[in-house]
Amino acid sequence: MVQKRDGRHEEFSRDKLISGIRKACQKRPVTPTAMEELTDHIVAAITAKYEHEVPGEFIGTMVMDSLRELDSVAYVRYASVYRRFQEATDFVQEVKKLEAAR
Repeated sequence: MVQKRDGRHEEFSRDKLISGIRKACQKRPVTPTAMEELTDHIVAAITAKYEHEVPGEFIGTMVMDSLRELDSVAYVRYASVYRRFQEATDFVQEVKKLEAAR
């Protein structure tokens, strides 16, 4: 089970996880194999750390951290949805953080 930010619980779905990763990587130079491996890595981490219920925040953070390493544009795309960007300045701030980290 996944505990969502609003307190709801829903069944964990590997399909939903990879769908979000695919959307973030759409039209980017990320192979389907790389996306599958990323998904497998996240599922393995969830399984190793959580027995019954995983916080949605853990999943989102793992996806963002992994995408940051894989493709910076995919990372910003995912972060914009996960962190609920409201303004263009939210994107600019995130890109500046990425550039500062490099």
